[in-house]
Amino acid sequence: MRAFGLKTWIWNNGWKTALLLAGFPFLLLLICFAFGLLIVADGAPSFRQGLRDAAHIIPAVLPVVLAVTAIWFAIAWVWNQRILDLLSGAHPVTRAEEPRLWNAVETLCISRGLGMPRLAVIEQPARNAFASGLSRTTGAITVTRGLLEALDDRELTAVLAHELTHIRNGDARLAVVAAVFAGVISLPGELMVRAGRLFGQATTTTGSRGSSRSSSKGDGKGGGAILLVLLALAIMLLTWALALALRFALSRNREFLADAGAVELTQDPDALIAALRKVAARAELPRLPSQVQAMLLESSGETLGRSWLATHPPLDERIAALVRYAGGRDSGPVSVLVPASPPEAPMPSAAPPSGSPWWRQS
Repeated sequence: MRAFGLKTWIWNNGWKTALLLAGFPFLLLLICFAFGLLIVADGAPSFRQGLRDAAHIIPAVLPVVLAVTAIWFAIAWVWNQRILDLLSGAHPVTRAEEPRLWNAVETLCISRGLGMPRLAVIEQPARNAFASGLSRTTGAITVTRGLLEALDDRELTAVLAHELTHIRNGDARLAVVAAVFAGVISLPGELMVRAGRLFGQATTTTGSRGSSRSSSKGDGKGGGAILLVLLALAIMLLTWALALALRFALSRNREFLADAGAVELTQDPDALIAALRKVAARAELPRLPSQVQAMLLESSGETLGRSWLATHPPLDERIAALVRYAGGRDSGPVSVLVPASPPEAPMPSAAPPSGSPWWRQS
């Protein structure tokens, strides 16, 4: 549907999120079908019969895939916050240590009747932040030292409202769900890509022996088995690419929702636009995996392109949406200013010679 204001913009993004989540179960079925093709490839009398047998095997393969997914979910559910702290180098802070940060978050929580999240700081000059936690009661907001130093009180409140909206909407939990689904679905494709060189070496060494056997197995059964294996490998590669695309699209969609929620909390779209401009000027947090990059306030990292394999929407699109639907005003890009060196102290004048008149003596 077409959006006419902030509310309809939020509703449209909510529908997009639901549709994107519906794609993951479909990809799980495709992975089960690919495993079924590999299982029946050796004994299938023909290519068509192999497709039928693989479809019948899906109910037997699906519980195994779901069990692996459940184990992955349990690990992510228990160790989620500890893994994030370890990867990002964040440390929790108290009101006494960071009173400005604590008071800003507490004011937002009181205005909406929310519980106080856990606050943490990354001692890095980059300007960024992210929200984590699998529920509203266990939510956490992490900011960098560079963000605290670069933003004024209005801009900092807007960024914190953005991250608090992620916690309210359950986006951190949604990110874990998407990462687990994408990990399970893309695991066979990633293994295939990484094992490509080993497979190529194996085929070259066994090529001479395979040529003699291929002449004796040149019937329809051998050709059907090869086609079934090739189809299974193609499905695995396709699901790997689609799982990444769905996860990144879901991340981009939730950023738009968090921007809208921040405007609802603060009623100050200009502050959020100014904060995004300052964050974009120095947002890089290297050495973080793509799953954590997708949770950041802003990340320019991409896999294969900015359009459909990027973790965040382009900054200009986010700001244009805030201007169009929230009535914000954009003052343009912000340059990163290098602090000027202090003025040099004047050189002391040379001491006058000892025999000079009294008015030249210091």
